Amino acid sequence: MNASPSHTSITGLRRAVAIVGLANLAYFFVEFGVAQRIGSVSLFADSVDFLEDAAINFLIFGALGWSLRNRARIGMVLAGVLLIPALALFWTAWQKFNAPTPPDPWLLSITGLGALTINVSCAFLLVKFRHHSGSLSRAAFLSARNDAFANVAIIIAGLVTFQWFSGWPDLIVGIGIAIMNADAAKSVWKAARNEHASAEA
Repeated sequence: MNASPSHTSITGLRRAVAIVGLANLAYFFVEFGVAQRIGSVSLFADSVDFLEDAAINFLIFGALGWSLRNRARIGMVLAGVLLIPALALFWTAWQKFNAPTPPDPWLLSITGLGALTINVSCAFLLVKFRHHSGSLSRAAFLSARNDAFANVAIIIAGLVTFQWFSGWPDLIVGIGIAIMNADAAKSVWKAARNEHASAEA
């Protein structure tokens, strides 16, 4: 049986997700603007991911303190939200697949480094709460952690593009981001389903 989180832990988690949500929303505008400027599939996917992460953290901020059953329901919704960047990416990737245009490698890597800084900071902020409030905090932590891995891949794609000037590294990393989000969605859905079953027991 899952123990109810203490008032102190809920307050701390609410503060953390509020900060993370605002940071993600701010960097969405930065990354989306650069993605549009240089035509990057991976940055576009990651920018949508920043917007999705902001939405997740703001939803968690509102849902903390609810009953286990209601938290589980929100967790199931968040599992679906995690798939949004994947759907957006597949559409963009399809448009680029036949003629992948190389993005500017320096802007790609520098923007990826900025995103990595944001996401590593968010992951460290959330890591101590990842087992609190079940699927909600798990969704927030997984989003920040996965994004950090994705940002490292974006930086590498920029360096590879600088060497070979091909659009394929950017496209491949973008597809990888979609796959990683799908796996996170599966993990959150499973945690939420288990919570819902515990609430019904």
